[in-house]
Amino acid sequence: MIDRARATANFRLVVLRGRAYIERIAPAFQTRDLFTIWGILQLLRRYPGRVPDLDLMFDCVDWPVVHADEYQGDNATAMPPLFRYCGDNETLDVVFPDWSFWGWAEINIKPWDALQKDLNEGNKKVRWIDREPYAYWKGNPDVAAIRQELVKCNVSSEQEWNARIFKQDWIKESKAGYKKSNLASQCTHRYKIYIEGSAWSVSEKYILACDSMTLVIKPKYYDFFSRVLMPTQHYWPVRDDNKCGSIKYAVDWGNSHKKKAQQIGKKASKFIQQELSMDYIYDYMFHLLTEYAKLLRFKPTKPPEAVEVCPESLACQAIGREKKFMQDSMVKSANIAGPCNLPPPFSPDEYKKLQQRKEKSIKQVETLGQNAPKLEERNASKPEDSNPGERNASKPEDSNLGERNASKPEDSNLGERNASKPEERNALKPEDSNPEERNASKPEDSNPEERNASKLEDSNR
Repeated sequence: MIDRARATANFRLVVLRGRAYIERIAPAFQTRDLFTIWGILQLLRRYPGRVPDLDLMFDCVDWPVVHADEYQGDNATAMPPLFRYCGDNETLDVVFPDWSFWGWAEINIKPWDALQKDLNEGNKKVRWIDREPYAYWKGNPDVAAIRQELVKCNVSSEQEWNARIFKQDWIKESKAGYKKSNLASQCTHRYKIYIEGSAWSVSEKYILACDSMTLVIKPKYYDFFSRVLMPTQHYWPVRDDNKCGSIKYAVDWGNSHKKKAQQIGKKASKFIQQELSMDYIYDYMFHLLTEYAKLLRFKPTKPPEAVEVCPESLACQAIGREKKFMQDSMVKSANIAGPCNLPPPFSPDEYKKLQQRKEKSIKQVETLGQNAPKLEERNASKPEDSNPGERNASKPEDSNLGERNASKPEDSNLGERNASKPEERNALKPEDSNPEERNASKPEDSNPEERNASKLEDSNR
């Protein structure tokens, strides 16, 4: 059954008595496979002898491929288990933390443990109230049509959607020595936009970590932690069928309800700092692999083509930034205390209520902003411009908009296919196991300016 997932897999991992064996199947984009394997080896160092014997296939491409509807019915075949970085509601791929937690060498993104500290310090440089009162995004728009649509929301002489959109040229940035790609220096706007690329985007955690209220354009994919995030608590939901109008409404609302907007941004960054620590990520990985191993109905053995790998052998072969990131992210010693206790999974009723609460919050935001103007309506109301290319500002460069601290890249996509992050479909939750407790820490707004914001509170109770 495991071998049936080989068609799209990049590598096969077998763990036997705490030792890792890798069979390389197909090259991965950049060093995704290398740093994913590195992360698994760090897990084995952290919890020596505790990870059970297992056998799995890993696909480092973004898009999930195990479609649920192909494995239903009386004559359905058994589903091939396949690990990857993201999933969606129509697929059954097993979602696992992405490689960038141990560093993204190609674009100089540090391992998460160090970068998390840098982001926390960067948040302190500009108070939320002193930040630019606009929604900021910088990334590669060429990887997906939805991003090209987002570019049309950029400010120009003809329109103001409260968005500041910049195109990231990673080739140019790499030649310049990554002088404008310090993620910890990007927390300069009150609002930041998260939009998927060809699938889920690695940039998600960096955007949420900034204390800015994150405007999440309706996503299709999820990673291993994103499904626990609550709209109007950790982020502001944005319609995908009216991006520009929804962004403008969100920024106008936030600037009129500053206290509430600041709370949403702060709660998201607190989640990223506390719940997405490397300690918890390793615990998530441990429990995910342990639960997976329990489902195997055979005794794992070393494949003939597999070779044993260890941290020292990988680090010895690495050079340059790859070697540095491996050294920086290497687990120094075993964790004697062991992983955290796995909380019980949601019951079907709990999960249903959680989804209903999310849907209610999103619906309420959509209702509040239902009169937001649409891009085509606004363009139709304006006389034709003699220079139509100027109106859309479809290829904003760093020099655009007078910079205003906006020339810092947001998205970690290298024009590639867009990365992804993973999580198991239902079993593991890197949050607390009490779905009600996650909602309890919302202070009420005492400022009369904020009274409309209380409507959003009600939808989350």
